[in-house]
Amino acid sequence: MNIIDALNWRYAAKKFDTTRVIPDNTIEIIKECFNLTASSYGLQPVKLLIVSNKSTLEALVPISSNQQQVGQASHLCVFCVDTNIDEAYIRRYFENIKSIRNTPDHVLSSFRDSLISSFGSKSSLEKFNWGAKQAYLALGNMLTVCATQEIDACPMEGFDPVAYDKYFNLMDKGLRSVLIMPIGYRSKDDVFASMKKVRKDINDSIIEIK
Repeated sequence: MNIIDALNWRYAAKKFDTTRVIPDNTIEIIKECFNLTASSYGLQPVKLLIVSNKSTLEALVPISSNQQQVGQASHLCVFCVDTNIDEAYIRRYFENIKSIRNTPDHVLSSFRDSLISSFGSKSSLEKFNWGAKQAYLALGNMLTVCATQEIDACPMEGFDPVAYDKYFNLMDKGLRSVLIMPIGYRSKDDVFASMKKVRKDINDSIIEIK
């Protein structure tokens, strides 16, 4: 499918086919695309937890506002934010730049020091809120990626992040959950799959200044 066809095909799946599993090679594409998602400053504060164990998925339903898609899906993507965006984190990022691009330190030092100062002045809540915005960027990208692979997805805010954090011991990993997205293949009896997509007229959504 071309990108317009893929986005017209996409919808927030309300019911998944529990008999179908996303193949490993497609999951690898999804992982690579997640890693290529844009992020502010390129700091990549979002990590993706991918869950495929069926008993685990079913156990998560009660802490996911009882949304059955979580238990039905082939996989569940949990978008998590790193809670340790500190000087050491930022320095590691710039060391990675130097390693990959062979960029001299004097070229990077001003930007690096500016980020260290900026994040050093932010509260934990401010850094979390910044990271959460990056999680939404990642989720938006992954919705499009899944559509191009004819993988159904349903973005969700309706879950208990504290319960998720506890279930997966995320705080011990320096992470907090922000969003979830079950992925898989739409059920043939999901009536929403055949409904026409409802969007504003494009002229009501776009403002062009020439």
